[in-house]
Amino acid sequence: MKFYAIRNIRNIYAMRKAILILAFLISTANISASTVQLKQTETVTGLTVELYYRALQPGEVIQVLLKESSSVREATARFLGKKYTFFKMKNSTEYLALIGLDLGVSPGAYPLNISILYSDNSHESLAQIINVVSKEFPVKKLWVEEKFVTPPKEVQERIQRESKILQTIYDIYTPMWLGEGPFIVPSEGKIMSNFGEQRFFNNKPRSSHGGVDISTPSGSPVKASNSGRVLLAADLYFAGKTVIIDHGLGVHTMYCHFSKILVKRGEFLKKGKIIGEIGATGRVTGPHLHWGVKLYGSRVDPLSLLNLKFK
Repeated sequence: MKFYAIRNIRNIYAMRKAILILAFLISTANISASTVQLKQTETVTGLTVELYYRALQPGEVIQVLLKESSSVREATARFLGKKYTFFKMKNSTEYLALIGLDLGVSPGAYPLNISILYSDNSHESLAQIINVVSKEFPVKKLWVEEKFVTPPKEVQERIQRESKILQTIYDIYTPMWLGEGPFIVPSEGKIMSNFGEQRFFNNKPRSSHGGVDISTPSGSPVKASNSGRVLLAADLYFAGKTVIIDHGLGVHTMYCHFSKILVKRGEFLKKGKIIGEIGATGRVTGPHLHWGVKLYGSRVDPLSLLNLKFK
């Protein structure tokens, strides 16, 4: 009887694991089905400029590639007041830059200006118009401990200090690409496409949701979604136990609400390395992973990175 009970328990755990894996595969299959659009332009000198994106809406990423660029010495792009540096990809003549359309960007036509310096000291400029269209985001009501909605006075200084630290981190711009190949989903489980949700906590309006949530049991492993350097591994008031990774070219991924952090600040990680375990620390309704991305300070949907190709 005892052996039968143990075997049944094992079968139940096996079934739960199989259901989680199936949900993960279905979620990633739907994500992979998203279409990446291409806009291609050729300059006077024959340089090819390609823009890859899932959509031109708030929260999306634009991948800019310069091809047939063997004579390029350096290149920069300017968009919405920010300057982006192109990086020459390893073992390639291609140059890469990544641009984020922030969650709060308004619909409209915005100029993308690319400046190129060639090895013979000649210059070339190219202007593209990025037509950003509107996107509707859902509203969601959540119920959490009141201390995470109206924090008591004794934690106000901590919250302000952590906010300044995060701002300093997101201002870091590493002018090279540290990633290896495409991004991966960091955890198995059900992926909630809830980026941009307008959230009400305990019926009080708060900021829009700047990431996606992955629902999975406490203690499940979380992987680095690409290679990079750990800029933060700490326990934050709202985000709980958190890891932030710098992938270069302004891309920072954020993993929140861990029960346990398994990496240290300054550590260089390979894509897929286990960085922590799922938990319910910080402002949460239950165990899950909050996966966020900031691109040079712009809040972008992590899922918009998954379809882009990186060498």
